[in-house]
Amino acid sequence: MEIERQFLVTELPPLPKGYEAIRQGYVAFLPEIRIREINGVCFTLTVKRGAGLVREEWETKISKREFDSLEARIYPETCMIGKRRYHISLADGRIAELHVHEGHLAGLNYVEVEFPTTEAAKAFQPPTWFGREVTEDERFSYTLLAQSDAMGIVTRILQEGSS
Repeated sequence: MEIERQFLVTELPPLPKGYEAIRQGYVAFLPEIRIREINGVCFTLTVKRGAGLVREEWETKISKREFDSLEARIYPETCMIGKRRYHISLADGRIAELHVHEGHLAGLNYVEVEFPTTEAAKAFQPPTWFGREVTEDERFSYTLLAQSDAMGIVTRILQEGSS
């Protein structure tokens, strides 16, 4: 089970020197089946079900060969997502994972925080640098962000929200 809240970030905080270089893609959407490469050495296959604050999640390590085979079969009309993931300590002791995107999502910054319970998640007060919360907004799911025209969609959604 995964319990997390997600936010868009318009102004980046000071970034730590270290980060994880991530590439991820989607093999299927229902259920969500994701492949991920971290720093070119760790490869995982993840299955997620549900949306919003609480989701089912199952993850296992796979070989580079398996990753490459699945990458060749990512969902039609989607792209591999490239991003840098920074781990940032928050005042309450939690760790925020800040995702700074590259490639077709360049300019999109996203932060998420995981929680042990839904009560802890609901009680969380985000720092001021966290932007608009998108935890329950399915338009910001990575399965949609993997689409090649995702930044156009994101831009339209953000413009609608500011009107």
